[in-house]
This record gives sequence, structure tokens and C-alpha cells, in this order.
Amino acid sequence: MESIDRQIAHALQIDGRAPFSRIAEVLEVSEHTVARRYRRLRADGAVRVAGVLNGVLLGHHSWTIRLRCTPDAGVALAAALARRPDTYWVHLLSGGTAISCYQQVASADELLLDKLPRTNRVLDVHAHSVLRGFASPGTWSGLSCLSAAQVAALRPVAEPAVVEMSEQDHVLVSLLARDGRMGFAELAGRAGTSESTARRRVEVLRRSRVLEVLLETDPRAFGYLAEARLWMSVRPSALAEVGAALATHPEVYYAAATTGQANLVASVACRDSLDLYRYLTERVGALDRVTAVETAPVLRTVKRT
Repeated sequence: MESIDRQIAHALQIDGRAPFSRIAEVLEVSEHTVARRYRRLRADGAVRVAGVLNGVLLGHHSWTIRLRCTPDAGVALAAALARRPDTYWVHLLSGGTAISCYQQVASADELLLDKLPRTNRVLDVHAHSVLRGFASPGTWSGLSCLSAAQVAALRPVAEPAVVEMSEQDHVLVSLLARDGRMGFAELAGRAGTSESTARRRVEVLRRSRVLEVLLETDPRAFGYLAEARLWMSVRPSALAEVGAALATHPEVYYAAATTGQANLVASVACRDSLDLYRYLTERVGALDRVTAVETAPVLRTVKRT
């Protein structure tokens, strides 16, 4: 991955809707170069910008779900889960016999388990409520390469506030979910509103953090060839401490406290299997409040944000 591509990816991680002209100014390259490189990265599947709702601010409930299935069912079941609008981060694990994903729902009684296909190829299911997040893909430092001054120049303004979403707001968000960099003129045309209204509502939703424009990345495109999901058992009194420590690890792109015996879940991206071994033995192994760790390699990511 050429350095300019990593710089563009880092810039988009900071602000997914930053104009190419602004990114070019901060990186001190031409706008044409930024636009061309971004289009190539997107065409290659290395990056994608997506608009998503901040479920925490909207009072939604998140669950982490793990399924074990027969070997012949893994791919089809993962694809079926990925098609659902309420799932995200759908991973095929462990030789294709396990699947992990997240579900976000408006009501606590809306469970994925009620709508799973009735098949004897699903051997068991574990679902746990996500209680608190410590690290997210938007803060993953695996892309970090810009200076503090460049980061500050790109960081969007946030003004947390209570915002009531209209039906048209949901339409705008659904369009941005497909392409987080869609222009306001196209957004307005597809949503059936004026360009000024589309611009105003998107900016209000973004400033309030109800709408987040996130950069999806394929870690393999940036040299991280070994991804894994970790389930850790941590003493309850040390959950906050261990979660905060994980958030500082450059390998970690997601970490959250959950209910269940394994009460801390994390996703990591390492250079290769030896790097993953080093991470588990040296970084996780140094956290003496972690009493047990289960690791499952990610074979394929079927759905991200």
C-alpha cells in the first residue's frame, strides 16, 4: 500500500465526507491525485465510506451474537445474516463452522434468534448484550500516519444534542449507508427534497453525532493479513481498566464489555499469524486481570458497517 493511499484512508477515517480539495490541501498533493487514488481504493474494495446511525444516542440496543453450525451451512447462513438491515460485522470464523455478528435493534425484545432459519444445521447460539464500547473501527490506529496538525485540520465539528429524526432523515441516512460520500444534489434528487434541505439536515445530524460517516476498510489491503475475534473473561472490577488498555493497542479495532461469562469481546488485525501470536502472548498475556481468552480466526468478513 503506497503511503499516499494510507494517508487518504486516514484522512477519510477522520472525516468520511471531507472534500477531496480539503484532503489535498492537508496532504499537500493535487485534488486530482486524491480523487483518482480514492476511486481506485474503492474499486479494489480496500475502502468504503458509509453513513450509519449512532444507535447509542437513539437508545437502540446492541447484541453480540455467535453461532455454531455444520460446515455445509456456514457460508449460506452468514450471507443470510448479512442481508438483514439490523446486522453488522458479520464474520465467518474457525474453518467455516462458526459465525459472529452484531445486531442493533430499537427495542430490547427484538431478537435475531426469533427470526433465524429453522434448521438443524445451526447447532447452538450465544447472544450477549453490549454494555459499553471501548474501541471502534473509527478509532483504529492501524491506518494512522498523519500528524496531529493534519488530524486537527480534518476533524469535523461535533455538537452533541438531542435531535428528532423525521421520515425524510431516515431516507437520507439510508442513501448515505450505500455511499457516504454521495453529493448533496444527488442525495436531494433521490430523497425527493431540495439540495439546501438535504445539506442542512445531513449537517445537523452529523454535528449532533446521530449520523456518523465511517470509513470501512479491508485490513488485508493495508498489510494486516491475520484478523481474529477474541472473547475474554475479566474480573468485573477490572472491566473498565482492561477495556481502556485494549483501546490503546494498535491491533484492536473493536472492543466492548458485554454480558456473559466472556464479558469482553475484541476484534484484532495483525500483520500475520506470528504477529497475532505475539499479540496474544505479549500484549493480552500481560493483562493479568484477564482470566481466560478464546480466539477464533476470521476467515471472511461478509458484512462490515
